[in-house]
Amino acid sequence: MSMTPRERVLAAMKRETLDRPPVAVFTQSATIGQQKATGVYWPAAHSDAQMMATLGAAQATVFGFEAVRSSFCLTAEAERLGCVVDPGKQDRTPMLKKHPFNFDPMSGVYDEPHIMSPEEFIAGGRPKVVIDATRIMAKEHGDNYAIVAGNTGPFTLAGHLVSTENLVFGIMMEPTEVSKWVDAVVPVIKAYCQALSDAGADIIQMSEPSASTDLLSPDMFTEYSGKYIKQTLAETKGADTVLHICGDTEPVLDLMIDTGVTGLSIEEKVDSAKAVKIVNGRAALVGNIGVVHPLLQGTPQECADAAKRIAAAGFNVVSPGCGLSALIPDDNLRAVVKAIKG
Repeated sequence: MSMTPRERVLAAMKRETLDRPPVAVFTQSATIGQQKATGVYWPAAHSDAQMMATLGAAQATVFGFEAVRSSFCLTAEAERLGCVVDPGKQDRTPMLKKHPFNFDPMSGVYDEPHIMSPEEFIAGGRPKVVIDATRIMAKEHGDNYAIVAGNTGPFTLAGHLVSTENLVFGIMMEPTEVSKWVDAVVPVIKAYCQALSDAGADIIQMSEPSASTDLLSPDMFTEYSGKYIKQTLAETKGADTVLHICGDTEPVLDLMIDTGVTGLSIEEKVDSAKAVKIVNGRAALVGNIGVVHPLLQGTPQECADAAKRIAAAGFNVVSPGCGLSALIPDDNLRAVVKAIKG
């Protein structure tokens, strides 16, 4: 079956029957190997649209993956909304250092959310860099590759602003205050998703790590995350939508599907064959090669074996189960591509 990488990825998102699944990185895709190959390095690439576009395309141009992706971290939105962020290093993505708002369930002190307008949010800061990089990638690579743009989920972003630990604790102490904060970030996330689509993204991949079953029980998921994903990511016009949640998502796969997104990106903690059986064609499945083992710590053969197993299980897109560590060896990524593409 002769298809361009772009055609193959977009067909996979529609859950069409293919001779093989595409192989692509939907989550954070950059590594030190790609930085050296392109001459574009972190942390500068986080704040320069052309640099981001060049490095974000390197998964395809350097290793032969079948998509390109803008943005490398989950701090752009938080920084725009007032968080203090450490820009990171060549081998480490940016990290949050300070939350701008008070949210203390123990003392009962809760700041009111004061969030800038959606129009202001997408017009500046690093969200604008990601939007501009997406537009550049669509122009430079859109004929051949699917354009993936990454952003941050609503419960995760609210936690960045007030402390995830306090937000989770607040569910037990003062749930109305928690809902108030997640409600507050919905307009900017919704606008950001649509702006990324309008800039040329074929797929919006939202990461919502704070909705992991390690933090939210399944009976909390829809109330504090799922319904907001439905209002933001799932309503994006003109692009497919992929929800990524870290950890063991088996208990919430049905709830993730209920958000209305096109696809689910899941980690290796969920058995590949079991995930395919549970999802049963209701959403495209993306994943779930382990990013620590085998990608970071394993051999090329182990990486190839994992990729083949996931393809055989019936995943629509063979992909790392989470964002890549910058330290993953080049040969391990090449082995994944070769295992699927031959």
